[in-house]
Amino acid sequence: QVQLVESGGGLVQAGGSLRLSCAASRRTVGFYAMGWFRQAPGKEREFVAAMSGSDGSTYYVESVKGRFTISRDNAKNTVYLEMNSLKPEDTAVYYCAVSRDPKWYSDPFKYNYWGQGTQVTVSS
Repeated sequence: QVQLVESGGGLVQAGGSLRLSCAASRRTVGFYAMGWFRQAPGKEREFVAAMSGSDGSTYYVESVKGRFTISRDNAKNTVYLEMNSLKPEDTAVYYCAVSRDPKWYSDPFKYNYWGQGTQVTVSS
């Protein structure tokens, strides 16, 4: 079992930045794929970014490319999502997830463990 704890959400004005953190309870970072998803009210959970567990390659949904960066700190067993140039449409609850597979996926059903979520609100 893996517990994931997200932090770093909050309220920010459009154009601002936030950094989300996801700390895993045991060694997963650097081995398994890690993903960030978000869910806005009334919408389905959406893939945001992922990092492969095998080679650390990264993947992003088109709407956040160039603004968001996923990274990891293996020693701290933590994955980050740096979010810049935030827009009101980025407002959502953000979740980190771990897949028991080094390969990354954009399908949330491929992920086995989820954090509790952290709210990100971007005001216009």
